[in-house]
Amino acid sequence: MALQPHERYSAAARLAEDLERWLADEPVSAYREKAVERARRWARRHPDEMRPIERPLIVMGMPRTGTTLVSYLLSADRKRRSLLNWELDAPVPPPTTEILYDNPVIDAKRERLQGNPYHYEEPDGPTECAFVNAHDFKSLYVEAMSTDTEYSKWVLEADMTSAYEYHKLLLQVLQSRAPGSWNLKMPSHAIGIEALFATYPDARVVWCHRDPFQATGSLLGNIRSAQVCSLAKTDYKHLAATYPYQLHEHVRRPMAYQDKSAQDPFYHVFYADMVRDPIGEMRKLHGWLGEELTDDGAAAMNGWLAANPQGRFGKHAYNLQEFGLTKAALMPYFEDYLARFDIEMEG
Repeated sequence: MALQPHERYSAAARLAEDLERWLADEPVSAYREKAVERARRWARRHPDEMRPIERPLIVMGMPRTGTTLVSYLLSADRKRRSLLNWELDAPVPPPTTEILYDNPVIDAKRERLQGNPYHYEEPDGPTECAFVNAHDFKSLYVEAMSTDTEYSKWVLEADMTSAYEYHKLLLQVLQSRAPGSWNLKMPSHAIGIEALFATYPDARVVWCHRDPFQATGSLLGNIRSAQVCSLAKTDYKHLAATYPYQLHEHVRRPMAYQDKSAQDPFYHVFYADMVRDPIGEMRKLHGWLGEELTDDGAAAMNGWLAANPQGRFGKHAYNLQEFGLTKAALMPYFEDYLARFDIEMEG
């Protein structure tokens, strides 16, 4: 029995109603279900609508290497089915195709989020799978909002199987009434690369590359800014001690997977090339996919680029020295990566 009287059933009839709901595998009023539970219940109750995930296109790599740019350009071509920002607020019941890009939730969220420069995403734009994995508490999104070194270590060592099993189930729920070919993005898919391919063996994975020293400085600057949302002040010692190794793992694990594969399992996109000629690079990517970038698709991508110029939210200022780091100190983390890939250095 609940300790507080106002938390108890007001009448025996209310208890009986909840018992009936529970026996019928429906939500009960006495307990607020977690997102994972709602998705699993929906899947149990709609087995005929749970279809396979086929050949998802997945973008990964170190953070701050152009993964967002690639994801948004792919999403601009609406023939792809992206995981949209607004969907994860309430993924169950799943949306239909008719409301996927046009509904009051999108309008309300766009108004609410305006002016948030830390991790702004359009409500009807592609979001990160990190917010899905957070439902299973195995996500670098969770990690970035704290300075808990134990969690930072644990999440790198955790078995990601359950997170990807739920990831797959949620995509199946979401595509049941708004189907399409999935376009997905999360830099730290690189961390869970083994579980990713175990879950989606036919996945087509795009690996984004950039000068690792620039990527490190940019990520540290980004997290420094984001920490003001959850901490009294930025913990510079934690940032310097945690993220160089974490970024090292973002490149070490895909390289190890590459080494044991019969052929290269990745398509490689380089940041400098994307900045110089984004549409040209998208045409090359479509060629690898065995698809044609149509005139309409290219026009949609150009429209997105025009509306979202680099620096839209102001210049992102950062430098390694601010965090007590130097290129020489970081080199051991990235020496093998730089030896393998022809990365254009940025300074």
